[in-house]
Amino acid sequence: MLAFDFGRKRIGVAVGSHELGLAHPLATVDAEKTANRFSGIEELIKEWRPVLLVVGLPVHADGVEHELTRLSRRFAQQLGGRFGIPVVLVDERYTSISASSALREAGVKGKKQKPMLDQVAAQVILQAYFDGDDGTA
Repeated sequence: MLAFDFGRKRIGVAVGSHELGLAHPLATVDAEKTANRFSGIEELIKEWRPVLLVVGLPVHADGVEHELTRLSRRFAQQLGGRFGIPVVLVDERYTSISASSALREAGVKGKKQKPMLDQVAAQVILQAYFDGDDGTA
């Protein structure tokens, strides 16, 4: 499985196996142009051949949707349509905070977190899916 932490500038990607129930950070697709984003994602899909894609769905703490929620839903639809792989949406509230905290515990602080924060957030999203705490939307 591949999981995505969608952002306007970067998309974090994590990989995991349902059999093991473990997620791992994989990559950050750092491109703003849609064509470049999907080209990078296509390469990862070719390499990893996932059977399911998991996309984080950002909402406010109280569950209210916002602009990035809409964009994430659209991104999930585009993934499913383009690659023909089932897509699941997972509530991603607090994933960036959890990812930043995990990186700090690993000794990665401040600006050094930026290159890997999105992929660790994707890992948190995928792990939540595996753990059944997915808040599926």
